[in-house]
Amino acid sequence: MFFNFGIKDAIDILLVGMMLYYVYRLMRASRSLNVFVGIVFFIVVWLLVSQVFEMKLLGTILDKLASVGVIAIIVLFQDDIRKFFFNLGAHQRIRLLTRFFMPKHTKDKDKEQLKRDIIPIVMACMQMSKGKVGALIVIERDMALNDVASTGETVNANINQRLIENIFFKNSPLHDGAMVISKHRIQAAGCILPVSHNLDIPKELGLRHRAALGMSQESDALVVIVSEETGGISIASAGHFRLRLSAEELEAVLTEELSK
Repeated sequence: MFFNFGIKDAIDILLVGMMLYYVYRLMRASRSLNVFVGIVFFIVVWLLVSQVFEMKLLGTILDKLASVGVIAIIVLFQDDIRKFFFNLGAHQRIRLLTRFFMPKHTKDKDKEQLKRDIIPIVMACMQMSKGKVGALIVIERDMALNDVASTGETVNANINQRLIENIFFKNSPLHDGAMVISKHRIQAAGCILPVSHNLDIPKELGLRHRAALGMSQESDALVVIVSEETGGISIASAGHFRLRLSAEELEAVLTEELSK
């Protein structure tokens, strides 16, 4: 049997290994690692009973449980599965492939629009940093943020430096929430973000930073934070921080990330 092992068998094992690895990462990110261990244990027992020991009755029962279990997993982890396939489709190489087929004038137009969007954000953040005015700005990318925007007040206005500063002014009723920027417009303000429970976040970072990190873990959005305590400007992206940014660094990071 060993000598019948061929290239197709090697590819088969490799693909199964990759699939298990990505499922493991998905479960670990969603704090469901014990569920993953339980699923793997069930699969091993199922294979032993049905394939190795050929127990027909118990094998039939486990076959039925496996069919129902797949549906149950999809229902229980639908958000995580959706995020997994979204991240797969948003992989950098795939995005570069689709961008390759875009007309050149479309790319140039996108760059001009991107610059018009970024400059007011950078200028507003610098002014708020000087006055130590806290701010939380979520910039949508590929993953829609309508559910987050619905937790706040609809603004639907052009991206404007003064408007951003007024929304986060300390006496403004919306200054404690987050602003959502979508499709080149300020979509909503005063929005509620999911808070990260990551224990590795430095203690000096407050609730705004935890909310920003949580948002970056739940979506592909860029989140700009202005600290009310220090005036420092930071960006949260893909579950990581870039701290203490200057105006030039903030503009460079936004341009780089939003151009992808």
